[in-house]
Amino acid sequence: MTAEPIDHGPLNPEDILRRLPADERDRFLREYHSALDAAHELWRFRQLQDVLRLWHLRAVAYAQPDFADRTEQARTGDPVAFVPAAEAIPGWPDRPNGSR
Repeated sequence: MTAEPIDHGPLNPEDILRRLPADERDRFLREYHSALDAAHELWRFRQLQDVLRLWHLRAVAYAQPDFADRTEQARTGDPVAFVPAAEAIPGWPDRPNGSR
């Protein structure tokens, strides 16, 4: 049997750190260490998982080539980027008002 590296999946803190832009790494490490310290209390372990999941998603978003443009559009409210829910979500107009 040969030794294979363990795949920790997308929530591996080393992998997340590597994929983040340099200017976000310190913030990730601060939040990660805080959640890691909190995880010593069993009832707060979920906090560590949540931090890793959130930063994994951020790393995925930062990797998108148009991330900076989309972020700026969200900040400025650029109407070019706006898509009505009826166009973006299949079946939206047919939903009762309470489920929107």
